[in-house]
Amino acid sequence: MYSFMGGGLFCAIVGNILLVVSTATDYWMQYRLSGNYAHQGLWRYCMSNKCYMQTDSIAYWNATRAFMILSGMSCFAGIIAGIMSFAHFSSFERFNRSFAAGIMFFVSTFFVLLAMAIYTGVTINFLGKRFGDWRFSWSYILGWVAMLMTFFAGIFYICAYRMCECRRGTGPR
Repeated sequence: MYSFMGGGLFCAIVGNILLVVSTATDYWMQYRLSGNYAHQGLWRYCMSNKCYMQTDSIAYWNATRAFMILSGMSCFAGIIAGIMSFAHFSSFERFNRSFAAGIMFFVSTFFVLLAMAIYTGVTINFLGKRFGDWRFSWSYILGWVAMLMTFFAGIFYICAYRMCECRRGTGPR
């Protein structure tokens, strides 16, 4: 049980770091504009080695930002619950922290999946047609890797919960 929780905690911490880095960096998309390379993130776009704030309040950027932030927050809450699941407090017997951590990691996975799907769909259908020579970049890829890490963290913690429940069900009464 503890090995599953340890593996889940490792995946969750790595996933949360990747979520923060992906959300904060400016390399979600790279493209060529007027012969110069440019790149953009969720908060800024950069051209000719100068970066500018995204001042347009475009719905898909706001939705992607919001879901990435919610994903990071739910992953952090899952990490706290996951750390607390190593301790055994008698006042929390009815509340299983490993199950709660697993659910929080799945919620985080769902939020980052929504963010990545929104960004991918709009980029391919709108921005991809506007810029001829473009590609997704490493910040975007880190978002997908973070999604996988939070998903596996959830799997590990649900497995730990199931192992704990199986031990409780077979014990003496």
